[in-house]
Amino acid sequence: MRECYLIDSITEISAAMAGAVVVSGSHGGRSAAGFALDVRPRPYAVFFNDAGIGKQGAGIVALDSLEAAGVVAVSYSHESACIGDATDGLNCGLVSSANALARAAGIRTGQSVAEAVEALRRISD
Repeated sequence: MRECYLIDSITEISAAMAGAVVVSGSHGGRSAAGFALDVRPRPYAVFFNDAGIGKQGAGIVALDSLEAAGVVAVSYSHESACIGDATDGLNCGLVSSANALARAAGIRTGQSVAEAVEALRRISD
């Protein structure tokens, strides 16, 4: 089973999280995507708070960037969990968006983050 890491800020992501499912408390904006893309080897999946999604989807743009790099990416609603609190994201979050890789893995809008994380942890390479 894949490891799961909870990090309140995506700036805490590291190579030690390679192949793991990472739940971040950070928004899923462009800068957040950069942190996840810069780490090598990359995690299998990353969850972000959608931060209200925002203008032109700015709060979830990381999902597409990570998809292009082969990383499963999911956002959870800012109305379901606190921004900056990964534990709250895991325990209370509800999926608001998922990239195509996540959807192909069975992740769906409205699903609990806890359920989505468990499903992704069980997928082997």
